[in-house]
Amino acid sequence: MFASLKKPKQMQFKKINNIVGWVVCLIACTVYILTAEAGGSFWDCGEFVSSCYKLQIPHPPGAPLFVMLGRMFIILFGDNPLTAAKAVNVMSALASGFTILFLFWTITHFARRIVNVKTSDILTKSQIWSIMGAGAVGALAYTFSDSFWYSAVEGEV
Repeated sequence: MFASLKKPKQMQFKKINNIVGWVVCLIACTVYILTAEAGGSFWDCGEFVSSCYKLQIPHPPGAPLFVMLGRMFIILFGDNPLTAAKAVNVMSALASGFTILFLFWTITHFARRIVNVKTSDILTKSQIWSIMGAGAVGALAYTFSDSFWYSAVEGEV
């Protein structure tokens, strides 16, 4: 009898957690794509872009998955050497945006464990929104941190 009362609250938490997480991901992806570099930048980015364009091996130890995904994005952008750098930079921006999504879900998972020590207890609305707030603040703070943003908008592994 009591188990049936607890499931709707748990389902409500999962639904809110997914919605807020995807909104945070959308914010991060949008910001990163809008600020992605149009061309190659300094250091290894040019090497990675050219490796993706020709499906070659970058410097050791290499990054085969990155190169193959980069090639797919270059093809989606028209398979043009002039847009290859932008394509790889957008791929990096999207990957970084999804990193923020997983960071949000990690924060909310641990915050839920802290708030609700016993897994059988149901969460109140204020607890749910406190957990969502902690996840959003933590994930968005990392989204707009200088070091992560700098790496998110350039084609770097």
